[in-house]
Order: sequence, then structure tokens, then C-alpha cells
Amino acid sequence: MSRFRNKRRKQNDTEAAKSRISSENQTTFTNAFSTFSVSDVQKAKKFYGETLGIDVKKEEEGLRLEFEAGQVVFLYPKDDHKPATFTVLNLPVDNIALAVDDLAARGIKFEKYGGEIGTDEKGIFWGKKDGHGPNIAWFKDPDGNILSVIESR
Repeated sequence: MSRFRNKRRKQNDTEAAKSRISSENQTTFTNAFSTFSVSDVQKAKKFYGETLGIDVKKEEEGLRLEFEAGQVVFLYPKDDHKPATFTVLNLPVDNIALAVDDLAARGIKFEKYGGEIGTDEKGIFWGKKDGHGPNIAWFKDPDGNILSVIESR
């Protein structure tokens, strides 16, 4: 009986050790960031930095967009860049109407959509009004990447 207990105890100790190793080695994700491509890094730097007013840092591999709350987006050059057909970057704002007016004054042209995602004449989809999502307006960067301003309240 004692031999069985010792064998069982060793098995339990081994299983416990494996469990500790497994839980100690679980992957932890910190400081996640997003990336997307552009065809012209200089053009992107001017657009994101000067037109949008985002803090842009030039790096060897591309551009680093840094936001006040610590988020980071990395833009990398790609010779055969093809823009995504979906939104690659959402920019939260407190007031969608004011943000659209401000950005339009800086030369941003907002997308206009009909149908289910019908936007108004300024390009704003008023989703909160009908309970169909957030208030949001889409526009494109010089490479055709789809961006949005989205009301955070």
C-alpha cells in the first residue's frame, strides 16, 4: 500500500509541477498595436501628422503614430499597396458633428453611403439615433485606407 501511495504522490507532484509550468508560461499580451500599409511614407507622414494632427515618429521601417492615451499604430511601406475594403483605423471623438466640420475644413472629404448605412450630406451615419450602432463618419487617407471618426459618448 505504501508503494502505491508513493507512486501516486509522485504522479500528483509531477502533474502539479507541469500545471505550474504551464500557468507560469502562459502568454501575456501587453502593449498591443495595429499596423497597415501605405505606398508613400512621406505622403502618409504629412497626412497623419499635419492634416490630422497625430504625433508621427519616423522609424527605419516606417511610421509610428502615437496617441495621447498611449495607443500606437505602425504604418509600413508596401510597393504594391492595396487599400483594405474595411475601416483600418477608428479615431474616437467627443462630438462627431464638430469633428467632421473641423476635418472638412482641413481638406478631408468624407465618404457618402446610401442604403442601410445611409450617411447625411456631411457623411455622418447617425447610428445612435436609431439604435444601429455609433455615430461615425468615414474618410480615406491618400492611399485609400479607410479611416473613421467615431463618437465615443
